[in-house]
Amino acid sequence: MRIFCDFDGTIAKVDTTDLVLTRLAEPAWEELEERWTRGEITAAECMRGQVALIGGDDAALDAVLDTVELADGFSEFVAWCQANALSLTVVSDGVDRFISRILGRHRLGHLPVIANHLVGSAEMGRRLEQPWSRAGCAAGSGVCKCQVADKSDERASDPGDLMVFIGDGRSDFCVSSRADLLFARDKLAAYARSRAMPHHEFSDFHTITTTLAAAHGRLARRAAI
Repeated sequence: MRIFCDFDGTIAKVDTTDLVLTRLAEPAWEELEERWTRGEITAAECMRGQVALIGGDDAALDAVLDTVELADGFSEFVAWCQANALSLTVVSDGVDRFISRILGRHRLGHLPVIANHLVGSAEMGRRLEQPWSRAGCAAGSGVCKCQVADKSDERASDPGDLMVFIGDGRSDFCVSSRADLLFARDKLAAYARSRAMPHHEFSDFHTITTTLAAAHGRLARRAAI
């Protein structure tokens, strides 16, 4: 069982990039957001432009990030995955620096994170690198989550290994159809319902742990036969 989980709005209770932009960026970030909403630019272009507008030094940035809370039950979910030797990867169209700071503060900095890469400094200017982008990505995101899933399939030792995806937003739409088990909330749940896609809706990670524990138990019993 390979588990991939979105970050903003899923692990974190808020969208951390929007929070940072609201607190520290020049107002022009909202114009870029509107252009993306109208379909004039891609999500990846929008993010690159917005990150370049973030001001404040690293201390100011960390002060904003340190206000972010994790979803109920996420720490316990991580512990359950570790106890059962299950792979858990954070895959986000957010910013790695933001995610790492928040996870580290909650003693979860060991989790692998795939996200857009923040480089530069407050003094020299910040910019976003997008090593996980892919030309033609249906979501137009800086992190093509389908590409992450494809590479995971290539590395999987067992072709029948289940892929679990947990998410909430637009950047999760495309990859959601590839999941063997899909956990969805908010926009992703509405998307799944509109396409009659099998999924589990969740409000916290306690629910996810309970559902996955039952599925993991069934798989273990089948393997023992």
